[in-house]
Amino acid sequence: MPGAPSSSWISFLAAFGAGGLLTLMILFNGTLAMHGSLFFSSWVPHLTGTFAALGLLLVLRPPRAASVRPPLWAYLGGVSGAVTVMLTSAAMNTALALSGTIALGLAGQVLFSLFADMRGFLGLPQRNPTRRDFISILLIMAGSLIIIFYGGVT
Repeated sequence: MPGAPSSSWISFLAAFGAGGLLTLMILFNGTLAMHGSLFFSSWVPHLTGTFAALGLLLVLRPPRAASVRPPLWAYLGGVSGAVTVMLTSAAMNTALALSGTIALGLAGQVLFSLFADMRGFLGLPQRNPTRRDFISILLIMAGSLIIIFYGGVT
């Protein structure tokens, strides 16, 4: 179809938008933690998400899926999400600030994804890193270190 955006641009825009939303979420949660507590800053987004999901279910009325028991590790998403919100809220209110907190999160995600690829975690195919992967990791780590150690220097 002429004039339609390519799927790579749509993927790029979706990733860019998700990163922007993540930054806003960390900012809002850090502000909640500053004026309340880490527990409060974790509960507010989780309750908001729960009500938003329930509202969508009521509006869209999707058909019921077959009842299949998920693997036990699937339940760790909620626990790790709550801990992540509390840790990022605490880190954002330190000398790291918002950019350092996001840089550390990005570095941790990249390192875990590399390890998960090498081991084939979560049912994914095992894959050895390529030279391009190592160059990407090196650049991300260098940028993260610059933000963390020199980001607040004026």
